[in-house]
Amino acid sequence: MKHIHFGAHGSLCPRVAALAVAFATVLLGGCATQQTARPLYGWDGYQAQVYEQLNGKSSPETQIGALEQSLQQMRGKGERPPPGFHAHLGALYASVGKSQQASQELLAEKEAFPESSTYMDFLLKNLNK
Repeated sequence: MKHIHFGAHGSLCPRVAALAVAFATVLLGGCATQQTARPLYGWDGYQAQVYEQLNGKSSPETQIGALEQSLQQMRGKGERPPPGFHAHLGALYASVGKSQQASQELLAEKEAFPESSTYMDFLLKNLNK
């Protein structure tokens, strides 16, 4: 059986105590200086606009204006639009007969998210049908 060495007044060895304090300081100090990671995408108003569109609470023109404004705010903050943002905006443009703007938005979605290429190509092909 091992014995723990106590100092003069019943406390642990001063070296062990100093080591414990140093370890706690490093551990807690690391937590205090941790910075939060920036989100990958800006979401300014996008989710609310999708909700309103799905529930028919605003006209496509109103939604286009709100999404264009959100896009400008994101760009001003150096944020990227989330997946589906440009495709949604393109669908809104198509719904009001603005096929050129719809095409630009679908191409922007395809460029930003290459994994959407097959679907964006399908939408672009069928845009004017």
